[in-house]
Formats: sequence, C-alpha cells, structure tokens
Amino acid sequence: MHIHREGRKLIFICFVIAISLIAIISIFIPHLNIFHYIFFVALLVMVLLVTSFFRIPQRVFSFDENEIIAPADGKIVVIENVFEKEFLKTECVQVSIFMSPANVHVNRYPVSGVVKYVKYHKGNYFVASHPKSSTLNEHSSIGLEMSNGTQIFLRQIAGAVARRIVCYSKEGDIVKQNQELGFIKFGSRVDIFIPLTAEIDVDLEDVVRGGISTIAVLK
Repeated sequence: MHIHREGRKLIFICFVIAISLIAIISIFIPHLNIFHYIFFVALLVMVLLVTSFFRIPQRVFSFDENEIIAPADGKIVVIENVFEKEFLKTECVQVSIFMSPANVHVNRYPVSGVVKYVKYHKGNYFVASHPKSSTLNEHSSIGLEMSNGTQIFLRQIAGAVARRIVCYSKEGDIVKQNQELGFIKFGSRVDIFIPLTAEIDVDLEDVVRGGISTIAVLK
C-alpha cells in the first residue's frame, strides 16, 4: 500500500497541525488531565483517517478487452436504462457506484481506448444518492472510444462531503484499462454509461472494487 500523491500535502499539513497543538498544550499546561490526552488521541486519529482516505492498496488488476471493469470502489446504487445526451447521444445503461469516505478514492479507466471528450461542470453538492446528483452536482465528464468503435461515457460526481474532483483525462489521450483517470477526495459517486447490448454483471447493492470487479461484458 502507498499514499496517493493527491493526499501527501494535506496529510503533511494535518500532521504538522496535530503535532504543533500537542506540543503547545504540553508546554503551556504543565498539569495535563484525561481530557487533554483524549484530545491528543483525537488529533492523531484524525491524521490516520485523512491518511486512509488517500491509501492505494496493492492489487492484481483484471484485464480483458471484452469486459468493462469497475472504475471505482464502492456500492452499486443505480442500474437503469437512460438516454445519455452529452456524449453518447443514445439510449444506454447507466451503472452508478457510490464511494463512501471509507472506500479507496482513486478512479480508473474501465476500458482501453482514446479519450474523445472531457468537460468539467460546475454544480451543487447534493448527497450522491440524490436522483438528480448525476447531472446537477459538480462533475467531470469523460468520453472514451475503444479500438472496435464502442463508446463508453463516465462521470466523476462530487457529493455532500466530496468537494474536490481531480481529472487527469485530456482529449486525444490513449489510455489503458485500469490506468488512473482521476481522484475524488473524500468519496462520492462515479457513473458509467455503457451500450444496451452489454451483459450487465452486477446487481444493485453489490460492492465492487476498482480495477478488479467486472461491471459488464461487451458483445
């Protein structure tokens, strides 16, 4: 396991603040009581929690050009047929993965291909489970085209807690399945839009792991 580069600065700042507060209190309050020690422990727990948000565990990724691999860790909260009007402009299947603060927060490409479309959208910060969060919340959109012409569309969506979306995608990039596409700090949601002909391999409430779990099989 290692710490993602997106979190190293924040973790360092949290660590410095925690150590500074502990040192200041210890110097200026000679007689510490149980409440001071509880406060010290709470500071250290905070640093550990922030560190865990940015952890990247060692994994053996799944690679299959006929499969759509989960772009994020989390729980499947939506599986439905929709008309996607931003990039695909056709009927497709939307699969949404809710990322809690306890999940690994890195996002990965579900397929290999070329990045055809990237756009950042300002928006609100509804709870990620809100039906309208997919389009009304702040989000980044990424459109991919596979070598066989199949197009896949993704959204990184901010939520009530997540207020920082990082997207590394640029139009024209040639990307590999499971390569990092971005990071959503402190959880939220990733939507993936896939062809109606694909065989969905997950059910509602299933827990998936990014880079490992199969979302669908292309036909």
